[in-house]
Amino acid sequence: MTARRGTANSDGTIGYLAAVSIGVGGMVGGGIFAVLGLAVGVGGGGTFLAFLVAGLVALVTTYSYARLSIAMPSDGGTVTFLDAAFGSGSIPGTLNVLLWLSYVITTALYAYAFGSYGSTLLPDSAETLSLHVLISAVILVITALNVFSAKLIAAAEDYIVAAKIAILVLFVAFALTQADLGASAPAEWESAGSLIAGGMLIFVAYEGFELIANAAGDIRNPKREIPRALYTSVLFTIVLYMLVAIVTVGLLSPSEIVSAADFALAEAAQQVWGGIGFNLIVVAALLSTASAINATLYGTSRLSVDIALDGELPTRLERKIAGKPLVGLFLTAAASLAIANFVPLAAISSLASAGFLIIFAAVNVANVRLADRTESHRYISVCGAIMCLGALVALIAHIAADRPADLILLGGLIALTYLGEATYQHRRRRRPLAHESGDGSPG
Repeated sequence: MTARRGTANSDGTIGYLAAVSIGVGGMVGGGIFAVLGLAVGVGGGGTFLAFLVAGLVALVTTYSYARLSIAMPSDGGTVTFLDAAFGSGSIPGTLNVLLWLSYVITTALYAYAFGSYGSTLLPDSAETLSLHVLISAVILVITALNVFSAKLIAAAEDYIVAAKIAILVLFVAFALTQADLGASAPAEWESAGSLIAGGMLIFVAYEGFELIANAAGDIRNPKREIPRALYTSVLFTIVLYMLVAIVTVGLLSPSEIVSAADFALAEAAQQVWGGIGFNLIVVAALLSTASAINATLYGTSRLSVDIALDGELPTRLERKIAGKPLVGLFLTAAASLAIANFVPLAAISSLASAGFLIIFAAVNVANVRLADRTESHRYISVCGAIMCLGALVALIAHIAADRPADLILLGGLIALTYLGEATYQHRRRRRPLAHESGDGSPG
């Protein structure tokens, strides 16, 4: 497969701070609201270290994204890098399908978080029902927005990012004066294996920094600002997540965190600001997850069409209605709807984390292969690939020990990825694709 996405126009409309906002907004887009309770359940008082471990894996990977983005500025981002490194064989096709599926699962994670936080505002007797109603409603409503006016939420994205970051920073600042910091002392840590496993379980919370690569062609002075923006956004997010974990563990007892696992952050805020704090975090979570669902659905529906045009996904996804990739949008929304309603939160987080660990390992390998073109130090990307794969092994080991049934879901994810590539090979035999026919028309 070769990249269908062209190089973005380098008009230099995005500065350093705006690029950082893209990265931070992508990472703190709902993941922390959804997975904090999961992380604490595994890491205990050392949960902040679990976030650090996961963040370091992401941080090393940013080197590959920075070098590749400078050498190949394109709105295709990850897809472009994989295509350039691995050519037209089965590897990029398989990875691109996995990328799409990982974004689908991430959308489901955001929707689950939206439902969990939203249901806290409703009577307890209707909590289970309201959870699924809200999960379904947010996906359906935002799908409709993408059909009629995709720019409606996008226009408010900068304000939503600023609001949620401000709320989290203020919460941490106030909570540090009231939290029992001793709850994060070494004596309260779980084993090193548990901390690593916890970090990999919630690795999906760092998914999003790669969105800076999609905007590389529009960033001013890209050689200087792309690396700065990537490193700044990941480092800021690591520190924020670690502090959030420390104050949450210091404000709530283990039993309180377990009982409020799906909305632990709001429960912690209630200890600082009372009911107002609880509601403030809930509102921040609802806005954050809704905007993240919108951005992911918008981008993933178009990603599915790009992959379909090159043959990895079924031909029907190429079809556009009124000039929009609605078939891809509806399929993405339907898959996310099913996963969010029928797969447990821990399994959703595990699947998403596993998918992105594989993708980020592949991007690191891509930069090793293209090191001469990207003017990179190969050993850094080699370390990144090893760290991602080691993290994946730790995650699988944790799943096997704690929730072995979830291995079936992971096997299903791999099977779907293989099916997508098999579809590509079948279509390739039946008809030439656009990039093979040379006429530039859709395959």
